[in-house]
Amino acid sequence: MEPRLYHFQSTESKLIEQIVNAEEAQINHIILPAGEKVPEHYSNSNVYLIIIRGTMTITLEGEPRRYSRGHILFVPYRTRMLIENHDGETLEFFVVKAPHPEKYAERTP
Repeated sequence: MEPRLYHFQSTESKLIEQIVNAEEAQINHIILPAGEKVPEHYSNSNVYLIIIRGTMTITLEGEPRRYSRGHILFVPYRTRMLIENHDGETLEFFVVKAPHPEKYAERTP
């Protein structure tokens, strides 16, 4: 069996790209240059943030924290979050949503 192969971009510019959109999970790739952010929002699934470059400032339910390359953060469903890059180095990370956000949408009346 040949595995399914996915590609992601490499850049220094701001980038938000969806890599995987499968029934089981969704995987996004995000690059944030210094001073950029992902606007505040509520997580629409259980979220795993895998930091591969730079330092992330993440505010969860109003509490800011900083994490760097090599960390994997778990953010539960319906958590208010804001992701920012306050450092000089570019921030790059993957967002793994499992189960797929549509599974939660199906449960909401």
